[in-house]
Amino acid sequence: MKSETIHNLQIPKIGFGTWKIGGESTPDPSVEERSLAALHSALELGYIHFDTAEYYAGGHSEELLGRAVRASGIAREKLFITSKVSPEHLAYDQVLRCCENSLRRLGMDYLDLYLIHWPMRGMNLPETFRALNWLVADGKVRHLGVSNFNLKLLKESVALSEAPLLTNQVSYSLPDRTCVKNGVLAYCQEKDILLTAYSPVKRRNIKSNKTLQAIAKARGATPQQIALAWLAQQPRVITIPMSFDPQHQAENLAAAEIILTETEMEQLGR
Repeated sequence: MKSETIHNLQIPKIGFGTWKIGGESTPDPSVEERSLAALHSALELGYIHFDTAEYYAGGHSEELLGRAVRASGIAREKLFITSKVSPEHLAYDQVLRCCENSLRRLGMDYLDLYLIHWPMRGMNLPETFRALNWLVADGKVRHLGVSNFNLKLLKESVALSEAPLLTNQVSYSLPDRTCVKNGVLAYCQEKDILLTAYSPVKRRNIKSNKTLQAIAKARGATPQQIALAWLAQQPRVITIPMSFDPQHQAENLAAAEIILTETEMEQLGR
């Protein structure tokens, strides 16, 4: 499995996002069975990095992920589990409480990575990081990161994190290159910070991008695989696609093994 090596860690280029697992902003019983089946198949296929959040399905996503991991029999230390604290919970005591709640829902003793899910206007970032740093010192969290942070806030976070900041998770895909235009990607690559790309595949772009379609056809791959390969081939970029379909999950995981030529990367990057 292709991975990024950073701060003595090996993190897979392709992880598994859990947005819509168990519901969206609140639990949805109608997707319970489907959600557990998706998690079971992802674990069986060999996914290692699972990305969740207290916001996802009102915490139920974390509960289902924990259940699936326990049912799989896979040792906890073989997995890399990310969760996130919501922007309305960034006060010192709230961060500590939310992390404990996430761990309880997951049924785990620690998180490999804990992120601020979104910045909040008027937030006291030094206080938030005081709590996050304490969680690392206490062993509840192994690594820290942020999500949806612009360059200014990312630089502030780097200064406030006592351990090297591991990631900034942002929307990044062939049609959405905001993180390139605003300097976030270049800063991450320069400072040895992972950029975790969420929403890596836009369905409308898959159909309309003729270059993507042509490269996929020539390589006997799906356009989605090429879109993921384009991300995975970039230094310090990892991505977390999600699918309920076991075949699509397998295709997503295999996308990291596709090596695009310089010409193909350039064509897609135009």
